[in-house]
Amino acid sequence: MSPVVDAIIAVLLAYMIGSIPFGYVIARVIKGIDIRQHGSGNIGATNVGRVLGAKWGILALVLDIVKALLPTWLLPLWLAPDPAWTGHVAIACGVSAIIGHMYPCWLWLRGGKGVASALGVVAYLAPPSTAIAFGVFVVSFFVWRIVSLSSMLAALSFAVAHLVLNSEHLWSPSGWSLTLFSLAIPTLIIVRHRSNLVRLWRGEEPTYRTAKEASGA
Repeated sequence: MSPVVDAIIAVLLAYMIGSIPFGYVIARVIKGIDIRQHGSGNIGATNVGRVLGAKWGILALVLDIVKALLPTWLLPLWLAPDPAWTGHVAIACGVSAIIGHMYPCWLWLRGGKGVASALGVVAYLAPPSTAIAFGVFVVSFFVWRIVSLSSMLAALSFAVAHLVLNSEHLWSPSGWSLTLFSLAIPTLIIVRHRSNLVRLWRGEEPTYRTAKEASGA
């Protein structure tokens, strides 16, 4: 097959894997509920943690990270062995996996915010910028305990960190696709948080509390 066909197959596979709704599956298996009808209605790890408890939220978080990291890492090695293509195909697979989580084919395109999946992708593609973004998330969450705010600040800081750390070759033949990624994905994550932005503006965004904390246990 041609490199273009191989790349298309890799991107489609990444989307299918990224679409696996682990939060939905965990809630069904553990408690027999549709997570979309509880809490915030989101299938992501934050809502799973709120509704089912922290340990299940952590499991959903890890699985959402892994389901995006593995396609980004492994599919290009299998389907794009040409070094000239591998990096760009990896980024395309990462984008596809994130979009799969946000708009999963298995749940009629009703998915999560994409933060955990994005973390899995950027941890492989850009570790230094990811470390900075993760640090921003931790500090923000420690101060305000608001996951949505911390996630958006982390996404913004990833974009800024990448642009600063790679300023000399942002649009080089090997670097342009990661530059586009660093601009597009944080923007998409913030757009997915638009309802949270409204609540933040009104002072109505809740702080993070697990199911156990909410029940006073």
